[in-house]
Amino acid sequence: MSSPEARLHILMVAAENAALPGGKVGGMGDVLRDLPRALADRGHRVTVLTPAHAPFLGLPGASAGSVFEAPFAGSPQRCRVWQLPAPRAHAGVSYLGLEYPGLASCGEGRIYCDDGAQRPFASDATRYARFCSAVAQALTAGLLPWPDVVHLHDWHTAGLAVLARGYPRFAPLQALRWVYTIHNLALQGIRPLRGDASSLEAWFPGLYFDPAWIGDPRYADCYNPMRAGITLCQRVHAVSPHYAREILGEAGEGLTGDLRLAEAQGRLVGILNGCEYPAPEMPGRGFPWLAALLSEQVERWLREQPGQGVHQLARRRLAALRDSGSEPPGTLLTSVGRLTDQKVRLLEQAMPDGRSCLAHVLDCLGPGDRLLVLGSGDPAKEQFFHAVAEADERLLFLCGYSETLADPIYASGDLFLMPSSFEPCGISQMLAMRAGQPCLVHAVGGLVDTVTDGVNGFRFSGDSDPARAAALLERLETALRLRRQQPRRWRALVEAARATRFPWSDAARACELRLYR
Repeated sequence: MSSPEARLHILMVAAENAALPGGKVGGMGDVLRDLPRALADRGHRVTVLTPAHAPFLGLPGASAGSVFEAPFAGSPQRCRVWQLPAPRAHAGVSYLGLEYPGLASCGEGRIYCDDGAQRPFASDATRYARFCSAVAQALTAGLLPWPDVVHLHDWHTAGLAVLARGYPRFAPLQALRWVYTIHNLALQGIRPLRGDASSLEAWFPGLYFDPAWIGDPRYADCYNPMRAGITLCQRVHAVSPHYAREILGEAGEGLTGDLRLAEAQGRLVGILNGCEYPAPEMPGRGFPWLAALLSEQVERWLREQPGQGVHQLARRRLAALRDSGSEPPGTLLTSVGRLTDQKVRLLEQAMPDGRSCLAHVLDCLGPGDRLLVLGSGDPAKEQFFHAVAEADERLLFLCGYSETLADPIYASGDLFLMPSSFEPCGISQMLAMRAGQPCLVHAVGGLVDTVTDGVNGFRFSGDSDPARAAALLERLETALRLRRQQPRRWRALVEAARATRFPWSDAARACELRLYR
């Protein structure tokens, strides 16, 4: 616990917050749920501010503040601050939501619009520019508690730092300490500087800006919120030490120069995210128990989406396993996550015989082994997994996501597969290890900081996608051979995975010392 003299008020501004029902899309939501609690345990006061999505306003105990006006697109927008109750209240942490026009323009409760390639980020950038304006106005008008530190998360909130620097009415905000966290450098929210309804000039006419702060270094006519966060904040935080080093090189996504300058100035800090370790931990309870839970979820999906072939295939496969009357005698590989290029591109890689790496993964399995994949995302990726599952019964593909299934899958699997092309931190590997499931991971980003090859899991690497796919298969065969032929060594590896800990208290302590002071 910090001394009372060191107590800070930290305002975290983000798009997601998993402390609120429906407030999570990815790992950022977990961070906004867990890091504030760990900071509060160290004596700090934390306010978490997100858009006030409609589901939040229906929470019992949600209360509305007064209406105020914030500038946007040359006219005032009517906004309101809401006090939001979290199901798991925590002393020292408060949750606020901002209600503003256009918040539900993509559908009630949707955190992201996911615009297509023709107008990337157009809807989301406009919605979050409105959000940043409302936050800036609420702070300067005294409608939000005045913080010591403003901690911005990813490109959605970087506009707040731009407004503080570029609008005289928001100049008092410059006195605050500004911290910016990069959760995923690949998503930057780039939009035109002008000449479009979704552009910086359209949102904030009369805003002063220097292109050297906020202009995209590759596209002279574009505004880059990610770059703005990196250049305008006193501290820039990458969510693992290894990722902080990677983005100084080829993984810099066009912003390597700014990141190297931040590193040279002592502003770039790599701090690993944490993981919660509830007690008692959920024990593995066997595949028949897991199959029953999976079947219940698939039936729900079929009721919601009748006629979906991918769900019908999953139903048939689960029924066949249930009717066999025995637990599969071999290994259960698992994978849980979004089906995006970042997460699964390597599994699509064509091998020398023309078949995919995923097909070869299945070839490594014995007759009683299974690979269970739970995830959804890119429709083309979903179709790829469906096609492979149709051709090989050893792949059980559940096309969707369910929070209630994730922990049982982590607890029931024998080896977790995480072949991400890049991974700023990663939470899935921590959750699998927490449950005693070793992981097979690509040696990138936070996966390097959490999985030690041959000790609590397995890592592979290569200098090209074909080489990485071949290395994945080689390491998978090694892992499977170890499990089949050396059970004592395998048990030691399982126990090492279970004993590995990444507590949020460590992350909070590092943030306190390296970001907030």
